[in-house]
Amino acid sequence: MHSRMRALTAAALLAGAVTVLPAAPAQAAGSVVKVTGSQGNWQLSVNGSPYLVKGVTWGPSPADAARLLPDVKSLGANTVRTWGTDASSRPLFDAAANNGIKVVAGFWLQPGGGPGSGGCTNYVTDTGYKNTMLVEFSRWVETYRDHPAVLMWNVGNESVLGLQNCYSGTELENQRNAYTTFVNDVAKAIHRIDANHPVTSTDAWVGAWTYYKRNSPDLDLYSVNSYKEVCGVRQAWEQGGYTKPYLITETGPAGEWEVPNDANGVPLEPGDKAKADGYTGAWNCVAGHRGVALGATVFHYGTEYDFGGHWFNLTPAGERRHMYYAVKRAYGGNTAGDNLPPTVAVPSVADPGAVPAGKEVTVQAPATDPEGDPLAYEVLWGGKYVDGGGLVSAPSTHLGNGTLKVTAPAKTGVWKLYVKAKDGRGNVGVEQRSVRVVPPPVAGTDVARGRPTTASTYQNDGYGGCPCAPQLATDGRDDTRWATTWADQQWLQVDLGSVKQLRHAQLVWESAYGKAYTVKVSDDGQNWRTAYATSSGDGGIDDFDIAASGRYVRLELTQRGTGYGYSLFHFGVHA
Repeated sequence: MHSRMRALTAAALLAGAVTVLPAAPAQAAGSVVKVTGSQGNWQLSVNGSPYLVKGVTWGPSPADAARLLPDVKSLGANTVRTWGTDASSRPLFDAAANNGIKVVAGFWLQPGGGPGSGGCTNYVTDTGYKNTMLVEFSRWVETYRDHPAVLMWNVGNESVLGLQNCYSGTELENQRNAYTTFVNDVAKAIHRIDANHPVTSTDAWVGAWTYYKRNSPDLDLYSVNSYKEVCGVRQAWEQGGYTKPYLITETGPAGEWEVPNDANGVPLEPGDKAKADGYTGAWNCVAGHRGVALGATVFHYGTEYDFGGHWFNLTPAGERRHMYYAVKRAYGGNTAGDNLPPTVAVPSVADPGAVPAGKEVTVQAPATDPEGDPLAYEVLWGGKYVDGGGLVSAPSTHLGNGTLKVTAPAKTGVWKLYVKAKDGRGNVGVEQRSVRVVPPPVAGTDVARGRPTTASTYQNDGYGGCPCAPQLATDGRDDTRWATTWADQQWLQVDLGSVKQLRHAQLVWESAYGKAYTVKVSDDGQNWRTAYATSSGDGGIDDFDIAASGRYVRLELTQRGTGYGYSLFHFGVHA
């Protein structure tokens, strides 16, 4: 940044006002990108030639761009979209230019990412944050404005919607108006520095366009992320009376927030074919709104191997899926000689609502390959709905014809079971389903179930779904829990009603488990005998035999396995 510009910025910051940056010296741009035309008859042009955005969102490191962008180009794509621009972006810009690809260069603003995202900025009062972002964004616009890869600048991502996670009522409206006014300040500053590239702003909700229309007149076009409802964007634009074109900056099949729940109570993820059809349908709707929709960057081209990467990603871990080829066909890439992915059946198990924890389970997931390539199978467990965990590859045995043996997770809850079929040519078919992992069945009667239960302490606030009273450990359910205060010495006691001959106990822990504990029995609730003790508990499910009798059973906890208290879903005592 020029010294004069720094001086003006510092003065404005000291004055507590939003910085207005002066025009930079005129320089020859790497390319001249314009939004031209009139109402309902717009187009994007690059150096005077029409340009329809056929793009993907970019997930890999910029350092991998030189290696991966030739593959992006082979899709027929001409654009990638990013969420941030800084010094690390240069390898991506350079590789994009070398491959004839343009970049929608993003700038991140809090609370980016829509509902649930962090970072609540007060756009009405926090002049310091706004000035800092304005200076930062301006710096990188000046740095890259003459780079031939730049297509346009994109200020913010889903913040108009995301502000509802920070504010409500009148204050939410004030913040949304202040945010979009600030976006306009950024757009004006960018235009002063770079007159040769358009400026847009992305949100996750077409309702945000009302705020941009009111407060952001300096934007050249609007942008929106839309998945299941992408084909309704056209109607929303027409009914909203908007006078600027738009770009779809994320789209694809229905997302986790747009689908019904399955029998296990978690979002019903579409299969490979439905996802591929989602990309095809989304592109057809974008391409069908000619003169207004300037194209799309579909979500997502990346190597991520997590839950989200498997819901949307075209190339998790670099393996090409059915969606990859759907996008390639939509964008007009050369499909001659393509070797296509296998197709896998949705995995089936004997009882997806009751898979015994830690036990071997048989999975049926037959697969076929269009070219008859030999297939290798991989099984993964995903713990997003259990503890927020990622995907873990599990050792499995293929018995033939898509019949697999695999060990279920040791922790109870609803897990995602993924089966992959790989053709050895870089392609993969993926199908998945949810299964509810439950404690292994125990012979005999759980004589503690529903009996009077008391404890030393219990968590009585609203944190984590509490109050978590002691009787919730003996109610026969695996989704309720007893939780203690954060101290080592605790106890849980059950009155069985009469003396019982006991043979087995089962403890199902939440993540806060007991490392050292003792199970004691008593006939009178006063004199206790030790039936079991351990100092090496590791959480999950503790199954152990006991040989004791008594009317009262007491779990004495002496050492926590975490920094929290103890949290127990189930305390079963079997006669």
